[in-house]
Amino acid sequence: MKPLARWARAEWGLLYATVRGPLVKRRLRAAPMTVAAVCLTALLQFVQNQSWGYRFVQDIGGVRAEDPLGLALLRTPLSLFVPALDLPVWGALAQILVVFGIAEMCLGWWRTLTVAYVATLAGTLYARAGVALGPHSPLGLAASDARVVDTGPSAAVVGLAVCLGWRYGAYVTAGAVAAAMVVEAVLKDNLAGKEHLAAIAGVVVLYAAVAVGRRLRSRWRQRRPGNRAGSGRSGLPPIQS
Repeated sequence: MKPLARWARAEWGLLYATVRGPLVKRRLRAAPMTVAAVCLTALLQFVQNQSWGYRFVQDIGGVRAEDPLGLALLRTPLSLFVPALDLPVWGALAQILVVFGIAEMCLGWWRTLTVAYVATLAGTLYARAGVALGPHSPLGLAASDARVVDTGPSAAVVGLAVCLGWRYGAYVTAGAVAAAMVVEAVLKDNLAGKEHLAAIAGVVVLYAAVAVGRRLRSRWRQRRPGNRAGSGRSGLPPIQS
């Protein structure tokens, strides 16, 4: 049992320590954006299941590859919170509450939304490219997939899970999530599975871009005249004896 406990501490210890403080002190108030996202998703699920509400929800948050690109981009932010009709809504709500909540307490609300949006946007753009490539390409999709609604919250949840795992040293967890998405794409071979992989790819590109940007800023600061080795705090060269 001790090796398993040591592994768990190594895998999730930093993430647990980051989340525990805010969660114990403030509970759900530590993640207000997540609470709002859960409520919005539940509301959209209720509305789209009404005879008068389905078309309304699709018009404001339903994204398909056959839609004009400009219209799809306008709908993409809200599509984050439109759950799939053929899946239990409680699963989507639980995923948002747990993954978005942890991400908000670790990354902050705006970084969480940024990562979630990038993941969803990557899936949306992939769907258009996949349909254009056609079913005979390894990365392609059937023409009928152009009429299928995008994955909704699940792509954002997958992207956030991989991002959190990588950032907080839970590499096995991040790898397991990615591997599960690969298995899903191979076994089901549908739009949702491939969009999940595109979401992971989008988050990886975003994470790499941020890391490169930080490294370049760090090097630039080190090369500024005031930061040269041996110089005084004022940035003037040292006095020669």
